[in-house]
Amino acid sequence: MTFGQLPVAEGTWVAQVVGMQALQLTAINQLSVVDVPAPEPAAGEAVVTLKAAALNHRDVWIKLGQYAGLKFPAQPGSDGAGVVTALGAGVDAAWLGREVIINPSFEWGANEAAQGSAFTILGLPRAGTLAEQIAVPATQLAAKPGHLTWVEAAALPLAGLTAYRALFGRAQLRAGEKVLVSGIGGGVALFALQYAVAQGAEVWVTSSSADKIARAVALGARGGFDYTREGWAGLVAAQVPGGGFFDVIVDSAGGVGFEHLIDLAAPGGRIVFFGATRGNPAGLPMRKVFWRNISLLGTTMGSPADWRAMTDFVALHKIVPVVSDVFPLAHAAEAFELMERGGQFGKIVVTL
Repeated sequence: MTFGQLPVAEGTWVAQVVGMQALQLTAINQLSVVDVPAPEPAAGEAVVTLKAAALNHRDVWIKLGQYAGLKFPAQPGSDGAGVVTALGAGVDAAWLGREVIINPSFEWGANEAAQGSAFTILGLPRAGTLAEQIAVPATQLAAKPGHLTWVEAAALPLAGLTAYRALFGRAQLRAGEKVLVSGIGGGVALFALQYAVAQGAEVWVTSSSADKIARAVALGARGGFDYTREGWAGLVAAQVPGGGFFDVIVDSAGGVGFEHLIDLAAPGGRIVFFGATRGNPAGLPMRKVFWRNISLLGTTMGSPADWRAMTDFVALHKIVPVVSDVFPLAHAAEAFELMERGGQFGKIVVTL
């Protein structure tokens, strides 16, 4: 950061931030750390001096030009944690100096069932968290959970919120139910595992990596299955008590293999999904879905009520986000490369 001096009383001066560093996308696949003006808070806003930020697959899609509404230059980043260092008009002075995390779900709207037309996610079109400072509405702030480090806190917001709404807002998970989380290793999937274990569910996972399955077991999963193995779904009945059926299945892939998830859903089961990285499922078996009363539940991020419930749940159960790798801002491009090749287990964090 660069600083000027601001008079506050005769003979008294305080430092004023006039410039900062930020990660900027200047064209598709063109990332660089640049000097930009420091943000000034508008009415109702607070400036957060960030300690850490975290990546999501959304940031990679923006970098690759695969996201709607992309404009250059863009400053990505949806997750962040830091200290409130300036306030705009109308903001309670009690926020100043507080350690906070930022809710990346903006303008959800009045309908709890689904986001409204004004809904956006922090990091596009609004400047994101991969910068030394950010200005956001004070209504988007929450106290940093006291049991988390800065790196852990930065890893929480987007993935933690998405997983919470998926499990509790949409799938209505109850203690004692069986849960299958597909593609373990990503941020949302790992939060779904941790939340479901904390809720008292029996959790199983899928992955193409035996190491990721073993690490999931260390976090509380009962076991896992290699979804690349021929006939893997047929092996589930022999390993999972109760015939191998799941009350709740959490997925973000779709595409080839989604039919296996329908086969594994218990009568009355709920399949909740927040992505389609493998595309749309081909040949969806509608008869199986309606005959067995299976619910297919789409979900996106979360409402302000979901956000408050999520942060309370994390604090109550002392949930600690799984952090895969940490990079300084100067090496943020390496963080993106790691996510693009899928080498992480947990969240990738950038320190500021």
